[in-house]
Amino acid sequence: MKTSIFLLVALSVTTLCSAAQKNVREQASQLEVKGQFKEAATLLSRTLDDKSLSSSDRKQLEFERDRLARIKKDFPYTQDELFGELQKSVKGLTRDEFDKWVAEGWFDSREIDGQRQFMSASVSNLFFRHQELEPRRMPAKERAALDQAHLAAVEAIKKAALAEKRPYVLPRRFHVTMTVTAKPTAAPAGETIKAWIPFPREYPFQSGIELLSSSSPQKHLDPPDSPIRSVLLEQQAEKGRGTEFQIVYDYTRQGVYFAPEPNRVTALPSDPSLKPFLEEAPHVQFTPELRALSKQIAGDETNPCIKAKRFYDWIGDNIKYSYAIEYSTIRNISDYCRNRGYGDCGQEALLFIALCRLNGIPARWQSGWDAFPHATTIHDWCEIYLAPYGWMPVDPYMSIYAMRYATTLKREQRLELRDFFFGGQDWYRVAVNSDHSQSLNPPKRSMRSDDVDFQRGELEWGDHNIYFDQYSYSLDYKEIKLPPSE
Repeated sequence: MKTSIFLLVALSVTTLCSAAQKNVREQASQLEVKGQFKEAATLLSRTLDDKSLSSSDRKQLEFERDRLARIKKDFPYTQDELFGELQKSVKGLTRDEFDKWVAEGWFDSREIDGQRQFMSASVSNLFFRHQELEPRRMPAKERAALDQAHLAAVEAIKKAALAEKRPYVLPRRFHVTMTVTAKPTAAPAGETIKAWIPFPREYPFQSGIELLSSSSPQKHLDPPDSPIRSVLLEQQAEKGRGTEFQIVYDYTRQGVYFAPEPNRVTALPSDPSLKPFLEEAPHVQFTPELRALSKQIAGDETNPCIKAKRFYDWIGDNIKYSYAIEYSTIRNISDYCRNRGYGDCGQEALLFIALCRLNGIPARWQSGWDAFPHATTIHDWCEIYLAPYGWMPVDPYMSIYAMRYATTLKREQRLELRDFFFGGQDWYRVAVNSDHSQSLNPPKRSMRSDDVDFQRGELEWGDHNIYFDQYSYSLDYKEIKLPPSE
């Protein structure tokens, strides 16, 4: 009896403590929204001094405190500093014109401890959101070669898939070197730095993956079907020197083209593996605003293929591309993109995923790198499941690119480009992840730098996270000749 009473009291104390910590997090969040970052950090630090905190509560509070620092890194410019940066990029910019843009909310900004601060990518985002300024860009941006290269890849894959009557065609093999380098200040000398490096996973269109070498012995390599595949390396930090991690691998990638026909789409199979991709998840929330947008776009349509294509086309016509603040600082990414009318590739993908899942269409994240020649970058896209086709790729960003930014192409070419990426994909992707907000294996002891995506690598020493500003990353990607058997 005494034991039962003791357990009940312990459980009650734990519940009360957790509720108190939740209240602290809510108070800190309210202070942050008001721009009172120092007060929020002080509140969190004072609470963290409590030695009785549970491990889970401590981790949550430590993340909330770190999140404040991350937000500040994303908003480095004062208004005067931003004006100085824009003068280098916008021909003939005047102070009056700039002040008018600021007053009209053209730039992402935050009030931080009494000072209005502006987002780090404000210059680039100005041109993404206001294409009328393109003639004033300095230096001018050459688009024709990239637009034509995208179109040529699309036409080649589409032609082969239609001729061969199958979705996976024209295999190509690639040799990849990924390098992640921690700064000399990232960890004390003598400490062991752990690095989780992104590594491609197996897919029907991505195979023959061979890890050829690594800069240090592999401590762990995830299985081929991991939803977040990585190679774990370790290396000791040396005084005054950066710590370099590198992996080299080859893999084969096929072009993809499904061209789903709405009248062939059938009911979903009774497959438990699809269930998670029909449900709400972090950053995929069925809010009243999302439901209203879904109804606006889909109307009374019931065919899942037509619905998904409407969501895809709507994003291409209505969402503008913008470089993003760090995902770990955003509470609900899909709603963030919906509410603002702009976002980066991952934010657009999560908005599309949320709309699809809300309508009973299985949808999941896919991401890694887009290594298209002369345009290599980290990239996110997604997949949807339509019976009888199965999982097929959808890249909402390419809908936006085709309709808004591929300005050197004719309209029919832009429509062809847009429509291809609803069920199609070129060769130049390194697909690492098959779901978002997944845990690394083995897990980090510290917090993640990005707890949604995994493309740039994750680093730590001891139980200390090494954030993005303390390391650099690069991907070298070149095509090689396929072996005769392939």
